[in-house]
Amino acid sequence: MKKLSLFTFLCLFFLGKEAFGQGAYVPFNRDYYHLVERYEILQGENNNAFHTGFKPYRRDHLAAFLDSIAYSGVIRSRSDRFNLGYLSNDNWEFMAEEPNDSKNPVFRKLYTKPSDFYHYRDEVFDIHINPVIYLAAGREPDVDRLRVRNSRGIEIRGSIDRKVAFYTYMTTTQTIFPTWIKDYIEHSGAVPGEGFWKRFEGEGYGYFSAMGHVSFNLTKHIEAQVGHDRNFVGEGYRSMILSDFSNPYMFAKLNTKIWRFNLTNVWAQMTADVIFDRQGRPTDGRYPQKWFSFHRLGTNIGKKFNIGIFESVMMNQFNWNYLNPIIFYRWVEHQLGTPDKIMLGMDAKWNFTKGMQLYGQFALDEFVFGEFFGIDGKQSLRNKYGLQAGYKYIDVFNISNLDLQLEYNQARPYTYQEKFDFQSFSNYRTPLAHPLGANFREAVGILRYQPSPRLFANFTGLFQFFGDDPSGDVNFGKDVLKNRSNPNTGIGLFGNRIGQGIENRVIMGSLNLSYMIKQNIFLDLTHTYRRRTAQDLNAPEVNQFTQAGLRINMIRNDFNF
Repeated sequence: MKKLSLFTFLCLFFLGKEAFGQGAYVPFNRDYYHLVERYEILQGENNNAFHTGFKPYRRDHLAAFLDSIAYSGVIRSRSDRFNLGYLSNDNWEFMAEEPNDSKNPVFRKLYTKPSDFYHYRDEVFDIHINPVIYLAAGREPDVDRLRVRNSRGIEIRGSIDRKVAFYTYMTTTQTIFPTWIKDYIEHSGAVPGEGFWKRFEGEGYGYFSAMGHVSFNLTKHIEAQVGHDRNFVGEGYRSMILSDFSNPYMFAKLNTKIWRFNLTNVWAQMTADVIFDRQGRPTDGRYPQKWFSFHRLGTNIGKKFNIGIFESVMMNQFNWNYLNPIIFYRWVEHQLGTPDKIMLGMDAKWNFTKGMQLYGQFALDEFVFGEFFGIDGKQSLRNKYGLQAGYKYIDVFNISNLDLQLEYNQARPYTYQEKFDFQSFSNYRTPLAHPLGANFREAVGILRYQPSPRLFANFTGLFQFFGDDPSGDVNFGKDVLKNRSNPNTGIGLFGNRIGQGIENRVIMGSLNLSYMIKQNIFLDLTHTYRRRTAQDLNAPEVNQFTQAGLRINMIRNDFNF
């Protein structure tokens, strides 16, 4: 696969020599991306710069959208004008009207633009360099030791000849997580979103994070990206198709946008499993690898509706047949007689009126028609799927910058599992879709408010109902890493329902206040309450966590799982 990745990169690079000017991708950040998407919803129709169903977005596309709304009716309040300036400063090199320089640069060379610690730009070379810092400390009742985070690093982006863009991000982190996050890590053996880790002062974790990509246009309508990052499909807080929960992976991506159609192809190499030492730590060595192919065809139907149809395949052995960007993967699987894991489904959004959006997803893992519609087969183990339904309301009751999001997610038992080794829908022992894996129902409510330009308030509440596994090899369908051909539950082929196993219920609420001191420099204050009841607990398990932090050019920690 290394040879394949190098071959793909070289081919795309030389084909892209006659490319068009373009930008790197903006790292996926829910708070940041919400500021963009709320204005599309306020317009009540799909934007013409890019399709929002596949994230992250390219900076030049984002700038084109910001230009289109700069003098529109959606910029109504002081906070809206601030947000437009904030986003424009972040992508200033692509804006039609370049934002103003900093009023007080440092040593005349640093922060000459509000968003860049240092930048240099001429006809050939463009580079933007920023520090990355996250310092935080928090307290849990009845826990003596502080929960802390100390992250330091650097972020670099730019372009060469205005044709090839690049982005790289590197940080080193030492952290002690809240109790329920630590329990999740100890159970799975992986820090979500980070991959390899080492012990830090007994109960903490230390890890090095890195992302990077190059991107360019092959033609006016075909874009390419090669690198290490995450991808996210859909409009929701969660994704039942492909999310950002696992750590970055190597991939090549083609994005073809013609008229109302947008075809996205992703080919990726992922980590199938991890080798641990006797203390339960990842060891150095060659980990098993697997290969992933994904394509999604999205189309705008009219001005308000967008629908995407996707198909993906997970392979434990690389197969050239899946490099075809427009083939039907299920047909390839049948022709080769391979046991590769195929998933297919759809996502959609409908901006049915100005300020409101409905969205949803359906991911089909396995389906047997007779068992689904038959009287005795409606709870068959072989009918596995996940679904999502959501609603967004921008400027609730005409209160400026008060936004509501409601979302429901569920996945039947054994969804995302597979019967052959290294074919589960996972990467580095973490799910590629929802953090809970499968065998769950979840309701999420998010209220975002920006009472003044620099102050951001976010309340996220959720209720989760799921069935967990007892210790040992028993499999009730939640853990995506387990083998679904040997469920070992005693339930059998039929009678499988969401919540089977050890029933768990989680109620969780998190309030975050963020104040932007300068461009991308935030002070955070967060309080989280989490209560879990389960059949194997004598009393509810209650966690409370309060944290204060300073962030510079970094995404806020989210402990909502």
